[in-house]
Amino acid sequence: MLEIAIIVAAIAIGAGVALLAGGLVGIGEGYVAGKAVEAMARQPEMEGSIRTTMILGQAISESGAIYSLAVVLLLIFTVVLPLVNRLLELL
Repeated sequence: MLEIAIIVAAIAIGAGVALLAGGLVGIGEGYVAGKAVEAMARQPEMEGSIRTTMILGQAISESGAIYSLAVVLLLIFTVVLPLVNRLLELL
């Protein structure tokens, strides 16, 4: 029974770290957008190139956040829920 509790706790910690990584991606995207606006204000003639590069970079970084969310959902629904049900049966 203790082994199941340890596994559930470890998965909960891993899921929290993965969600934290997803949140940090949002902070990075906001920083990038702010710097892109600054760059467009300094060089208006490069606006199209700067915007394209910014959107491409944000799309690539957002895919990492989506993958981390997918991993969290996979861990919770395929591993944790059956273990919690087993733990409740043992109690």
